[in-house]
Amino acid sequence: MKKLRIPLSTSFGSALALAMVAAAPATYALAPAPAVAQSAADLDRAVEALRGISTMKANFTQTDRQGRTIGGVLTLKRPGKIRFEYEKSANMLVVSNGSSLYLVDYEVDQVQRWPISNSPLGALLDPSRDVKRYGKLVSSGNANVVAVEVRDPKRPEFGVITLIFTRDASAPGGLQLTNWVALDSQNNRTTVRLSNQRYGVSVADSAFTFRDPRRSSRRPG
Repeated sequence: MKKLRIPLSTSFGSALALAMVAAAPATYALAPAPAVAQSAADLDRAVEALRGISTMKANFTQTDRQGRTIGGVLTLKRPGKIRFEYEKSANMLVVSNGSSLYLVDYEVDQVQRWPISNSPLGALLDPSRDVKRYGKLVSSGNANVVAVEVRDPKRPEFGVITLIFTRDASAPGGLQLTNWVALDSQNNRTTVRLSNQRYGVSVADSAFTFRDPRRSSRRPG
C-alpha cells in the first residue's frame, strides 16, 4: 500500500478534499449511470442527515488519484468542528475549530489556514446554513445510495465534493454518511471512506485544538 504524503503547498480545494465532512466506495460510478428512481426529497433527507449529526467518530481511509492511501480517525462536532487524526507515519493533522480550517505539517513545522465561512465546507459543517444552496442530487446508479454534489459556482477554486449516503434507518435522518469524493480546481481526485461510525459520542472542544509546530520550533534548543 502506497503511503500518502501531502505537500504543505496544497490549495484550499486540496485541503477541502482532505477535510470535507465532511464520505461508499470510490467504485460508485457517479456519471454516467443507469437511470434509478430518486425522489427530490432525497436532497432534503441528506440535509437532515447532516444536521442530525451532533457528534460523530469514525475510522477513515483516504485515497488520492495515484492510489496512495492513508488512514486515521475522524472526529466531528457541530457546528463547524472536525478533526482528521492521521496515522503516525503521516506526521500531520487537518482540523477545523468552527471558523478556520488548518493543515498542520509537523514534518516541516508549518501551518496553513483557510476560513470556512462562505464556502461549501462551511455550509456542510454548520447546520444553520442551507446545504441546498450549494448541493444537488446526482445519479448514483443504486436506489439505496444518495449522492449529493456540492459546489459553489461563484468560487470554482473550492472544487467539487460529492457526498455519498446509504439508506440506513439507524443513522441520523435515515441516511448513513459513508464516503465522499472530492475534485479540486486542479482536477485532483481524493476519496475518503468512513467506517465504524459512532454517533452522539462525547467529544470535548479541546479535540479541535492543536499544538502549533511554529511555536515549538522557535524555542531555544
